Amino acid sequence: MGNQKLNSLVAGSLLATGLACGAGSALAYEAGDIIIRAGIASVQPDEGGSALSITGSDAIPDGVLTGTGAGVDNNEQLGLTGTYMLTSNIGIGLLAATPFQHDITANGLGAAIDAGDTKHLPPTLTLQYFPMQPSAAFQPYVGIGVNYTAFFDEGVNTDLEIALGESGGDLELDDSIGLALEAGFDYAIDEHWVLNAAVWYIDIETSADFKFNSGTRIQADVDIDPWVYMAGIGYKF
Repeated sequence: MGNQKLNSLVAGSLLATGLACGAGSALAYEAGDIIIRAGIASVQPDEGGSALSITGSDAIPDGVLTGTGAGVDNNEQLGLTGTYMLTSNIGIGLLAATPFQHDITANGLGAAIDAGDTKHLPPTLTLQYFPMQPSAAFQPYVGIGVNYTAFFDEGVNTDLEIALGESGGDLELDDSIGLALEAGFDYAIDEHWVLNAAVWYIDIETSADFKFNSGTRIQADVDIDPWVYMAGIGYKF
């Protein structure tokens, strides 16, 4: 009887161990896995750059306007990220989103003036490192890569035209390529669903060129350099 009980206990222990291993492998991040995430992404610029430079204006003398600059406001959109696991600890990450829209201000011309607005898409590709054991429910990661920001639908605000006594304003912003750094984590709810939070620092530099019918131009280099925050939910295939 004692041997039967011992055998039963051993068999039960082996079965429990097998089930635990099976559950662990179901949660594990392995080569070939794909994790798709969606959530709210907030772009918060930490802008800097050169002073505004003006030419051809009757209202303001030509030259660099000391103490001026361009500002860019925050915006929130639907963020989408994906990771393809190359190994159990290394992945390729992609950040995408619905188009962000930002208002642009001309600072230093007395009160801040609403100068224009633009939309942009910031696809970002990173190489990610997951330091934890593949079966861990908590999976922090860090990444480094490259960002390409495409600006479109640029427009000039009438407030700037009125301040300059101009009309027919047009705005052009150069696209940007720069370094991107990220940190984040996934937390497993079950074998497929995860909670996610992440932050990126992205080097975005552009040149703003305001043109008006009279020939007046305002130009400035703008370092947007945003922090991007995202929280959401993901699914592992």
